[in-house]
Amino acid sequence: MRIIHTADWHLGQYFYTKSRAPEHQAFLDWLIVQITEHQVDALIVAGDIFDNGSPPSYAREMLNRFVVALRTTGCQLVLLAGNHDAVATLNESRDLLACLNTRVIANAAEDVTQQVLTLNTRQGTPGAMLCAIPFLRPRDILRSLAGQSGVEKQLALQDAISEHYAQCYRHACDLRDTLALPLPIIATGHLTTVGVTASEAVREIYIGSLDAFPVQAFPPADYIALGHIHRPQRVGHSEHIRYSGSPIALSFDELGSEKSVALIDFTPDVPPEITLLPVPVTQPMRLIKGNLADIEQQLHSLPEPEAGQRVWLDIEIATDTYLSDMQQRIQQLTHTLPVDVLLLRRNREQRLQAIAREKKETLDELSPQDVFERKLALTDMAQEQQARLRPLFNEIVRDVSEGAPQA
Repeated sequence: MRIIHTADWHLGQYFYTKSRAPEHQAFLDWLIVQITEHQVDALIVAGDIFDNGSPPSYAREMLNRFVVALRTTGCQLVLLAGNHDAVATLNESRDLLACLNTRVIANAAEDVTQQVLTLNTRQGTPGAMLCAIPFLRPRDILRSLAGQSGVEKQLALQDAISEHYAQCYRHACDLRDTLALPLPIIATGHLTTVGVTASEAVREIYIGSLDAFPVQAFPPADYIALGHIHRPQRVGHSEHIRYSGSPIALSFDELGSEKSVALIDFTPDVPPEITLLPVPVTQPMRLIKGNLADIEQQLHSLPEPEAGQRVWLDIEIATDTYLSDMQQRIQQLTHTLPVDVLLLRRNREQRLQAIAREKKETLDELSPQDVFERKLALTDMAQEQQARLRPLFNEIVRDVSEGAPQA
């Protein structure tokens, strides 16, 4: 049995006003090629198919075209909901996709037998048992009790998640015994586990209830395919418990890790063989840090992108001046280069210093434009958005000034 484990596609994402549609389409086309070349039996997507609960129509069309293209390869597809996905959105096409060799698991079922699937090989014979567990919403698996403390609620949620996994695993074992075949058991999940490295784009999903799920609470499955953390990594020292990571960088701080999908081969009586397939980068992105001289040097050292491409930049400046004073300088440095500055910001230490200085100032010492520019400087707003806001703000200030009674 051979599967590919991937997750966190976030179809439909806009990244500082930039669409990721070309990157996602390139990834899906590449994935079809990998599935065909490696003769993959099943593809598991462990949550966050879409970037939000109401994805744009082009993102839904992209997924539907992929399902149709995948069907011709003979590979089974299992789509699991993540915390970004809406249950209703995924379920609306569930029955239709079932006719195209695709199973959709959008939420925890009261009857866990509905979440235990038999994955077949390309020859149509049983190849593995799958505990298909999506993002577990507390309301689906836990009843809140009055008077519980925060710690008690946290433990109750952890126990409920652990019990849900245990029930699915027990049923998978029962089905395997019924088939009398030495089938591996695969489990999935979309959650944070203890000891993982997250990124800026990862949203906390159990705020105030559960920080991270302990590894020892997972059942003894042969492989556990996880989603939600965007950097590919194993969990703890367990080779068989893995986050596949996202196929494209969803924040600038993810640029340091190579994106991949996990190709897993199962052979009876031996641990699964795991191979990472690197995903080609189709949109160059760079994080540049330093003072103005450092930034100028790094800009001119950027590798030349392919024809028609532009590099997306996050520029973090070490400066004591306000970013509004630096934007023109950065524009002068970049206007002839094939780059788009999506994020221009002061480094974290100086941002904190700026906040401290502002607390010592009074509004009488600042003009409305000063206040506005300083607030903009503390945001991660793209230059294009800031440029659109400035004339609107100045127009409001002018209207208010003209309408004010004369002293």
